[in-house]
Order: sequence, then C-alpha cells, then structure tokens
Amino acid sequence: MDYQRVFNQAIDRLHAEGRYRVFIDILRTKGMFPNARCFAGHNGPKPITVWCSNDYLAMGQHPKVVEAMEEALHNVGAGSGGTRNIGGNTHYHIDLEAELADLHGKEAALLFTSGYISNEATLATLGKILPGCIIFSDELNHASMIAGIRNSGCEKQVWRHNDLAHLEELLAAADPEAPKLIAFESVYSMDGDIGPISEICDLADKYNALTYCDEVHAVGMYGPRGGGITDRDGVADRVTIIEGTLGKAFGVMGGYIAADSVIVDVIRSYAPGFIFTTSLSPVLVAGVLASVRHLKQSNVEREGQQAAAAYLKDCFAKAGLPVMPSVTHIVPLMVGDPVKAKKISDVLLAEYGVYVQPINFPTVPRGTERLRFTPGPQHSEEMMRDLTAALVEIWGRLEMKLAA
Repeated sequence: MDYQRVFNQAIDRLHAEGRYRVFIDILRTKGMFPNARCFAGHNGPKPITVWCSNDYLAMGQHPKVVEAMEEALHNVGAGSGGTRNIGGNTHYHIDLEAELADLHGKEAALLFTSGYISNEATLATLGKILPGCIIFSDELNHASMIAGIRNSGCEKQVWRHNDLAHLEELLAAADPEAPKLIAFESVYSMDGDIGPISEICDLADKYNALTYCDEVHAVGMYGPRGGGITDRDGVADRVTIIEGTLGKAFGVMGGYIAADSVIVDVIRSYAPGFIFTTSLSPVLVAGVLASVRHLKQSNVEREGQQAAAAYLKDCFAKAGLPVMPSVTHIVPLMVGDPVKAKKISDVLLAEYGVYVQPINFPTVPRGTERLRFTPGPQHSEEMMRDLTAALVEIWGRLEMKLAA
C-alpha cells in the first residue's frame, strides 16, 4: 500500500470538485468587530470586514465578557486542571449550569467542551441507555447529531425535513412499545428556516416519544431572555432535552444540554464525551456566564441583529441577487456551483476586503452551494450597501444572471 498516494488522491479529489477548504488567517480587533485583519497572501495584515461569523451578537467583544474573563484569569489562572470528576469542577461551571437551566426553565444543565460534543455525547448515550430505542432524525440535522445517533448503535429513522406527515407515518409504523426519541433543530443554519416545534411535541405526546431540540443557532438570539425559539414560542417545557452552544450568540466557547435532573445525571454519569475530557477553562466559563446574564436582561443586541438581517435581505433582493427565503437571522445567497462559490469568496476577500466563506458539500447538498452571510448589530447599512454592490459587480464579471 502506497499510503502517501492514497492521501494525496483524497486531497486531489477535493480540489477537482472545487470543495477543498481553505482556512483564512485572521485576527479580530477587540472593540471593532466586524472589522478584522487578514494575514493570508499579504506582506502585512490587510483590513477586512467579517460577514460569516457565528458570533452573531458580537458578544465575544462585549466589555462585560472581556472583563469577566480577565478577572477570572487573574483570580484562578488559565486552565481548569482536569476533568469535572478530577479537579476540574470549578464554581464557575456550577454557576453557569444553574444559569443555563434557568434560561430554559429546566431543572438542570450540563456543560460540554463544544456544541458538537454535547450533541454527539448526549444522543449516543441516550440511544445506548434506552433498550431498543428508535431515533427519528430530521434529514437536515447537523453532522454532530448524525454522529451521535450513529454512535448510539440504535435504530434510526430519517424523516423528510420539517415534514410532519412523514414523521407521523414513521412513528405510527414503529413498535408502540419501543422507546422513541425525535431529534430536530429549531433554526437550521444553512437555509435559515425553523422547525415546527409545537407540532413535533404534539406527535411526541401522541406516540409517547422523547424530544431533543438543537437550539445552537437560536440561543441568545430569540425569546424575551434569549432562550431560543422554544423560549420565543413558549414551548420549552414541552421539549425533553434542549441543546445549545456557547460559541455563537454567547460569543465564547462550549456546549450544553438542559433537561430534568435525572436525564442530566444519566448523561453526566454515562457519556464518555463528558466524563473523559478536561473541562472548559474557567476563564471561558466566566465569559459565558457574563454573556448569558447580560442577554437575559438585554434585547438591544437581538433587535439590532434582526434589523441588520432584514436590511441585508432587502438589499440583496432589490439588486436581483438570489437570496434564499429565510425567516431568521441567516442570509443565504444561492450560487449552485462549488467552483463559482469559491471564486466569489476569493474575489470578495482579495479585492473588496470582504470575508465570507463558501458553503459546499457535504455541509449542503451538491448543487446548492452558497454564500452564507450573518449580519450582526455592528454591521452598518453602508457596509451592507457596499457589500451588495460588490456582489452585483462580481455576478456580472462571472456572467451569472441576476433576477430582473
């Protein structure tokens, strides 16, 4: 076996398909987001504007968050010192879990090192704990959810995206005595649409199923206290387990679940992805704690973000750019070709100082490649008008059609 040849061929295939991923070398400038500095292909750093950050509300730059992290660093040092079981269970972790449980109206919460790990570890553990469990998974669920379901080893039924009739068809055909778990998201980040949570809960009640809702692109963003779509729609109490991230709207790092105390204790006690990993640094946890507490009290950031998203969608639509319908803060621009998506991204960065990553397969299906913009409260209307003009120019340069 020529190992090097196999590895090279694997990379060559990605280049040939136009979906080789390039990580842009940047540094954000504290207090000036979405402005940043790009180090890729330049003698010195080049000023750019970031349009694809998941720090949706710029809370990673918020003075309260930065101050809390600095204070924690000077009080306790850099790292946690171990797993939660061995030395890494700091008071910051306890306080944050209490705040997150309160945010979702649940008895308990459990911190993980990332949203990916919280999904993978929780779903895998639930499937192993429940004998004969069947997990019903929306076809557009995140890769971390798919990995967790696969690693659970239990039966999986995939239902067409947001198709309640198909979900009920699968539930009705299943063994009525078998444990059931319906796994879905609130905001689907590539299309910007929302899952029918209340109706899913109705089916769960009818067929005696548990529910698992991934709120990573909604926590902090929706609801009077930032509890997500379940908070906004007043249905958090109907969802068995709510999962979220601390690295998007809350602006720092980590993931979590919130549920009743027994379920949380089961995951805490059985999930390898929780038990055998060093806990989040207390510096990070302190920053998240400040962010969660602030967003429970403040709607300014949420309102600013929603206004920015609405304005950018309107700019794109009026210019004839193929903006996809979205009822959330996600602004996807359809390209439909991986090579062109990468080319548009490259030109925006090199000539206009605009940073937005192309989204290609396997993140989205082939033929639906796109640019995904996430305007925030710090993006000005002038920035959005300039971005629109740049995209129109590039569309013409590449001989791509605009809507009439």
